[in-house]
Amino acid sequence: MTENPIHRSGFVNIIGRPNVGKSTLMNTLVGERMSIITSKPQTTRHRIIGILSGDDFQMVFSDTPGIIKNPAYKMQEAMNRFAVSAFEDADLLLFITDIFEKYEDNDPVLQQLKDSDVPKFFILNKIDQAKGNEVEELSKWWSERVDFQAIIPISALHKTNTSEMLDRIKLALPEGPEYYPKDQLTDRPERFFVSEIIREKILEQYKQEIPYSTEVVVERFKETKTTKGEDMVEIMAHIYVARETQKMIILGKNGSSIKQLGTEARKSLEAWLESKVFLDLHVKVRENWRNDERMLKHFGYEN
Repeated sequence: MTENPIHRSGFVNIIGRPNVGKSTLMNTLVGERMSIITSKPQTTRHRIIGILSGDDFQMVFSDTPGIIKNPAYKMQEAMNRFAVSAFEDADLLLFITDIFEKYEDNDPVLQQLKDSDVPKFFILNKIDQAKGNEVEELSKWWSERVDFQAIIPISALHKTNTSEMLDRIKLALPEGPEYYPKDQLTDRPERFFVSEIIREKILEQYKQEIPYSTEVVVERFKETKTTKGEDMVEIMAHIYVARETQKMIILGKNGSSIKQLGTEARKSLEAWLESKVFLDLHVKVRENWRNDERMLKHFGYEN
């Protein structure tokens, strides 16, 4: 009689500052597009779960917003709470930085890492852009300050060392059950990812403060058929902004900017949903919504 194989499972939380590659890493590890990625900091606003399962394991990855040193809005305070909570409910922490980042000894993140009794991996990203002994020097600096169970240099974008990292994560997880069905990829509904894809296009198309003053809410998501019998999804979404002048910028002259936004968002949504998409975008003004607790709750930032 053969023994049942050990099943390992656990919650693997990815933490670090904005723009170091947390979202790229999770998308690479899970093998699906879970988090939006742009070159702008503070792209990720919520904790997003991506699930990777095999016959004998289940890894529940959590991509968190980057820790903001001096939050200027209640929204950013909420984002920091999402990030800090990742220290508290993990079976394994992946602390990610890159070869360009510098930390001081008095940085609160160092103390949080030292105080956490959760197993921790140090992930040094973007090693494809490293020069000289940067990888060795940074790894040594961190290993002298925090007790990491593993130090793994990677390039999330080019998938360098990511397979080896997955193997080490699996071995570090405790024996446990599956927390989600094996075929489930995330705990978020499709509407959430639709709003994130639209917000990604706003981040790519508009400049300066505009992307950071917007929030997207999907009001209608209906699967239907075209007149030719093809699958189609009808989506109506509201883009919220903080001022009337921002609404005018989103719309553009004679509606040209929002038309371009709709076209680019529709292309990405069709690729993601594998279906034709009819996208209807509207812009609404909610003054100072980033400091409005009621609106933040509506947008999912507050419990």
